[in-house]
Amino acid sequence: VAMDLTRLAVDAGQFINRAVQYTEESLGHGEKTELDPGLGELFVRADATKTWSDQMISQTEVLLQPNSGARLEDRLYEHLDWSVPPRPRTHEVLGDQMVQAGLEMGSNTPYGTALLRCGEAQKQLGEAERKFVQSTNIHFLTPLRSFTEGEYGDERKMLVNKRLDLDIAKTRLRKAHEADREGRSLNANPLEDDYLSHVSYMFSFLRVKWLKMWAQEIAQAEMEQRICQSLFDRQSEITRRVVEGIGNTHTNHMRSLTDFVEGQACYFDQCHQHAQELQKQLQLCEQTKNSQISTQLDQISTISTVHLLLHATPIKHLIKLTLLDEAPPPWFDLAQVAAEKRGEAPCQSLTKKKLCLNLKDQIRIPK
Repeated sequence: VAMDLTRLAVDAGQFINRAVQYTEESLGHGEKTELDPGLGELFVRADATKTWSDQMISQTEVLLQPNSGARLEDRLYEHLDWSVPPRPRTHEVLGDQMVQAGLEMGSNTPYGTALLRCGEAQKQLGEAERKFVQSTNIHFLTPLRSFTEGEYGDERKMLVNKRLDLDIAKTRLRKAHEADREGRSLNANPLEDDYLSHVSYMFSFLRVKWLKMWAQEIAQAEMEQRICQSLFDRQSEITRRVVEGIGNTHTNHMRSLTDFVEGQACYFDQCHQHAQELQKQLQLCEQTKNSQISTQLDQISTISTVHLLLHATPIKHLIKLTLLDEAPPPWFDLAQVAAEKRGEAPCQSLTKKKLCLNLKDQIRIPK
């Protein structure tokens, strides 16, 4: 426990020193070690790649999951190393609602049938979208994240920390030399009586002790600077090797981008096929419905026409209409039945002809 507390105190002190150094550099008051010009150019290119990769990752996540709450929940599960629970896609939810509505409206009705078929198509679209999301996460987002969150980011942060440590050591050594020079100046020029009369003895004593403390730390500060310089140079070489491979990184990202486009094209093609199939099914349903309506209207029209003929047309006129070589009209057989009911003699020669439609069982003859 004591070792852990000591390590924690050292890390906290190091963090505070780095924060102070970084703040002074930002304000323009601190000394900053410049990087090698060639390494700086590589950093510019690598930083641009990382920045745009982060933005593409963020926007792709929005494309795959527009719901910000769901994205935050998935990210929380990933950080906790928990498995993300399955979440239905929007097309699948819409498909379930359409299927339930179709069953409620009646599967034997035209509207209910159309809803059922649309619901199944929406489920197929949701399944295609799910496969596209999985493919994009594996072949596109994962390679980009491995670059932004992987070796380059770690080595870049490590180099910044080593540079801050080096600048802190340089600042400490500079202050130690300044304190040593000021202490020697005080020893060479003793304080005058009028100065002692205006400044307290305790303040002078503490100041001298502080100057001596810095003077004694010159050797330690020089050794610390050499160590920090060595660590900084080593980290610079490691980071250089990483950023020099940015060309290979671009090549790998190009492959990932190609995989993403291929997956997107496959997804859109599947959606197009499902939509076309659904469109054909709906057109067939519409044609069937129109055919049924037309048949019903024809039956109603035929029944009305025969009913009028039976009440208004004498049988002799009906017989004249059937003396042609063509087949007798559909209502001829029914007309003869009506003639028998009125006491008229039916035409026996015409009863042997083939009738187009027998309506005796469909219409009730009025007495």
